[in-house]
Amino acid sequence: MPILLVLPADHNIKNNEAFADAVRKAIPAAKQGKLVTFGITPTRPETGYGYIKAGKPKCDSAARKVKRFVEKPDLATAERYLESKDFFWNSGMFLFRADSYIEELATFDNDMKEACEDAVKYGTNDLDFLRLDSRAFKSAPDDSIDYAVMEKSDNVVVVPMNANWSDVGSWNSLADVKEKDENGNCVQGDSLLLNTSDCVVYGEKRFIATIGVKDLTIVETADAILVAKNSESQHVKAIVESLKSNKREIATSHKLTYRPWGKYDSVDSGSRFQVKRITVKPGEVLSLQKHFHRSEHWIVVSGIAEVTRNEDVFTVSENESAYIPRGAVHRLSNPGKIPLELIEVQSGSYLGEDDIVRIEDNYGRNNVTKLAG
Repeated sequence: MPILLVLPADHNIKNNEAFADAVRKAIPAAKQGKLVTFGITPTRPETGYGYIKAGKPKCDSAARKVKRFVEKPDLATAERYLESKDFFWNSGMFLFRADSYIEELATFDNDMKEACEDAVKYGTNDLDFLRLDSRAFKSAPDDSIDYAVMEKSDNVVVVPMNANWSDVGSWNSLADVKEKDENGNCVQGDSLLLNTSDCVVYGEKRFIATIGVKDLTIVETADAILVAKNSESQHVKAIVESLKSNKREIATSHKLTYRPWGKYDSVDSGSRFQVKRITVKPGEVLSLQKHFHRSEHWIVVSGIAEVTRNEDVFTVSENESAYIPRGAVHRLSNPGKIPLELIEVQSGSYLGEDDIVRIEDNYGRNNVTKLAG
């Protein structure tokens, strides 16, 4: 039975050897069917992390019985935890046998287990990927591994880890692991900061200028701009939940979208028009499709495009264009050895991504779908 090492994506580990050593020490307990969590040896009285209280060490094992999980404490409590040597930061990293975890999940949250099984059972293959069934996946309870299983099971052990670990799950914590300027600012992207201190400034495309501010988090992306007090920046989730509950399109639709064949970037849109920058990987082919409500103009910036338009098949080279009338059966492919870059201008009464009828698709996607391309 395989052993699973579960690692969150937002962690920073500076001592890789110590990390690997802790994983090796945890393997025997995992093989015995234990659910192993990794506890970080505290270096300060941290109030932003959850804690794990461990039982007494055993001479024959690095794993210690978990007595209880503790929510984020106040400062006085965190100071006591630091002195006791029996409390560890909860890293959210786990090691266990697949069957052991499934058995515990069935006991404590069978709804989640069944939803996950259905998501796999009714999923679809997409090249090298298994696309989980979205309806089944959405029906699964929105709980963490900690809450669903680890905090309820009596089969959990903790292995201490001292790997110079930090959780970078917020903008403040990201700033803690990056270099700062002479005024304590953490800056990425094109910017000019005047009389500015202790700020996190992150820009992807646009120039950012600040004057006379401090203790702010400023984030610019293609989708949105965030401005928050540093002390409040960890509450971004509340904004996302509000956008979802109000059914705002920005919660689910992004400017840059990846597809099996490449990607597209929504550059501009307005009444009856939309402009996209499309990149098609070498050798890839978009679906054979048609639209009921829009026409399209394709302008090749670099590479060579092979265009199918009704019965015609022809190539379009750099600085040339092709017109796809509304209702025409069409397809775009890249027969070359370099990425195909083109600008697509859509025009029509309705430009939604659900105005696509797929006639043929190399990626096994549905005939009528909300996916583009």
